[in-house]
Amino acid sequence: MVRFIVQALVTMVGLWLADYLITGVEFLSTGSLIAAAIILGIVNAFVRPILVVVTFPITVITLGLFLLVVNAAMIGLTSMFLGGFVVDGLWPGIGAAIVTGIVSWIAGAFIPDEAKG
Repeated sequence: MVRFIVQALVTMVGLWLADYLITGVEFLSTGSLIAAAIILGIVNAFVRPILVVVTFPITVITLGLFLLVVNAAMIGLTSMFLGGFVVDGLWPGIGAAIVTGIVSWIAGAFIPDEAKG
């Protein structure tokens, strides 16, 4: 449970930064930002693993770059579930996936292992 909360907080920071940096990614309220982080965590836990397996051949061909599209799809799916979170297409979704991924990578270097799981 602690791992999910920490991951949701890191995701929330990444999404907030994506909202600030990427044109086409917008949150209508702070509550929608919090909800998006939680929903994205759930979507990443259940839908993303299936999509990664299904898209494995194209991921290998593109040397892993297709995972950006998968991550953008997860962000887009989250925005479809949540009315207060708007992603205006594929490119803003990919930008948000990049920003969120970088924030997660940086946070992973500073969060102790016992908080990760």
